[in-house]
Amino acid sequence: MSGRKTTRRQFLEQAAGAAVSPVATAFLSSAKAQPGVPSRAASTEKPPTSWTRVSEHLALFHGPVNVGILLDGQDKALLIDCGDGRVQELLPSLGVQSVDRILFTHHHRDQACGAGRFTQKGAKLFVPATERPYFEKPELYWQDLKHRWNYYLFHPHRLMLVEGVPVAGECKEDQPIRWGPALIHVLATPGHTDGSVSFLVEVDGRRVIFCGDLMYDHGQLWELYSLQKGFRRGTRQISDYHGFMGAQWELKESLHRLQKATPHLLIPSHGRIIEKPAEAIEAVIRQMDICYDKYVSISALRHYFPELFEEFQGRPGHMPLRPGLPVPDCLRHIGTTWILVSQQKKAALVMDCGHPGIVQTLQEMQAKGELGPIEGLWITHYHNDHVGGVAEFQKTFDCPCIADEHLAAVLTQPMAWRLPCICPDPIRVHRPTKHGESWRWHEYKLTAFYYPGQTLYHDALLVEKDDLKMLFIGDSHTPAGIDDYCAQNRNWLGQNVGFDRCLALLEEIQPTHLFNCHVDLGFHFRPEDIRFMRANLAEREKLFGQLMPWDHPNYGMDESWVRAFPYEQKAKPGQSLSLQVVITNHSAKVQPSAVRVVLPTAWGGGTSHWTQASIPPKAEHGLRLQIPIPASVPPGRYVLPIDVRHGPWDLPQFAETIVQVQ
Repeated sequence: MSGRKTTRRQFLEQAAGAAVSPVATAFLSSAKAQPGVPSRAASTEKPPTSWTRVSEHLALFHGPVNVGILLDGQDKALLIDCGDGRVQELLPSLGVQSVDRILFTHHHRDQACGAGRFTQKGAKLFVPATERPYFEKPELYWQDLKHRWNYYLFHPHRLMLVEGVPVAGECKEDQPIRWGPALIHVLATPGHTDGSVSFLVEVDGRRVIFCGDLMYDHGQLWELYSLQKGFRRGTRQISDYHGFMGAQWELKESLHRLQKATPHLLIPSHGRIIEKPAEAIEAVIRQMDICYDKYVSISALRHYFPELFEEFQGRPGHMPLRPGLPVPDCLRHIGTTWILVSQQKKAALVMDCGHPGIVQTLQEMQAKGELGPIEGLWITHYHNDHVGGVAEFQKTFDCPCIADEHLAAVLTQPMAWRLPCICPDPIRVHRPTKHGESWRWHEYKLTAFYYPGQTLYHDALLVEKDDLKMLFIGDSHTPAGIDDYCAQNRNWLGQNVGFDRCLALLEEIQPTHLFNCHVDLGFHFRPEDIRFMRANLAEREKLFGQLMPWDHPNYGMDESWVRAFPYEQKAKPGQSLSLQVVITNHSAKVQPSAVRVVLPTAWGGGTSHWTQASIPPKAEHGLRLQIPIPASVPPGRYVLPIDVRHGPWDLPQFAETIVQVQ
């Protein structure tokens, strides 16, 4: 591109870019201790085990998850959840010769991945009624590509078993279960998952509730991304994608249900035995309310869906919405596409192409003389409503595609990533740009920026001419604030990461106009608005840090802090599979990490060897694994869970990778 007349060939030659890095560099940026979690360095050594005698007939195994052990006074046991099965090693010392049955609070892998150890020896599994398919036939989830591509729904959650287990029965609301010396009541407690249940165990004169991951400790939750869920207000309903903490209202109702049951003790799947349940529950609800208020106070959703947040209107500490600005004559807006038009031959630079119909509209505009040659395509982010028409665009128009290098890594290799709203079709990116890279296009100066706002893989384009400084920010802002309504988009908290990094850039370049792809007007943030939002994010880092037990809240908000790269790949029997497990160390100190892959039954079962690394603070690092595929493996789509140890945390089957054996 040039300030002088530019041929399409010259444009293409100037648009030649550097090669795309297969792993996008992570830009990170404070800390707190984990109560009730043993402190040990991650290693390949077998972690120590501990247990607590709750009463004569009730014990608790402290493994990756807490496992309840109900004893019949002879040689049988009933388990509540089983984790990775490690509890089996403790049972002989308690006089247990066999496990009669296992009751599960919810379907997540960390609760149930060891179930096969027990069913092989005759144990019967009883699961939440509505989650039975996720235990018996999880392959229906993994084989259904609606959970893989272009997805906006996160229920059921991907942290489910990869191979089915036999189910003997269901746990239904208010169902009494008599076993040995105990009476167990099933309580429906949705929130962490839609079908979660809790178990009120009455034994030895005590009332003990096993509540799964409904809460973690006094005033704390285990993580937040499982609460991503759509919700309704009046006639207006939004999908999971827009529902940050959207399951909180179900969760609160469930917590109140636990309070009404007046237990002596509350035992979560992760965390300590809670000796003052009522106080702990009230503290959780209070902290959630504080955090959610901080979130809403600068949420972009107040612009899109004001009726969903009417109860928050007029609250002190909430940023007022900014007025719209007229659109300069050099711009056109169609769907989620902005078009920059040059005075020279009405040449056009197109920003995003979310639907094939946009291509037809562009051709019609050309036929009417409203547009001249299409000379470039800038992509703001990878979501399907912004790139769904790019394939048709690239067939139709002979011009380069330009995007930030972090985003280009996703666009060019979509199979390698698991992210919301991602399309399966690779996109040709001719010019991956670096942060701050500038060039001329006709009468405009263009500058590309890495802009990790709505998603971690996002960019922005500054267009300057005379007094105009127009910043095209994709979906990262509306006049109401910031678009951080989907935790799965990887919206990090911390100084100079995520939206704080974006807002610092706004302070630096001081654009006259901001343009969102879904908003047909421009808008502008004043310096005081930017300061307000940055202060909000800094306070939010502390408040969300108090809500969760991790040493930084990003662990509980960034579902992909452990991810397989590539997430999905094709292979043949007899080949060696190469894989990186990429860990984002959100901590402020070096963390030892170790990973291994759990092999499918059809591959012979077992696990790979552990791979270890010490990961610097605020950095992303890939741990490489080589996994041989047996020559006898039949064709199919296989899901391989990944065991993770990071710092003091022991996380069985915490992530997964997919292999299509051809």
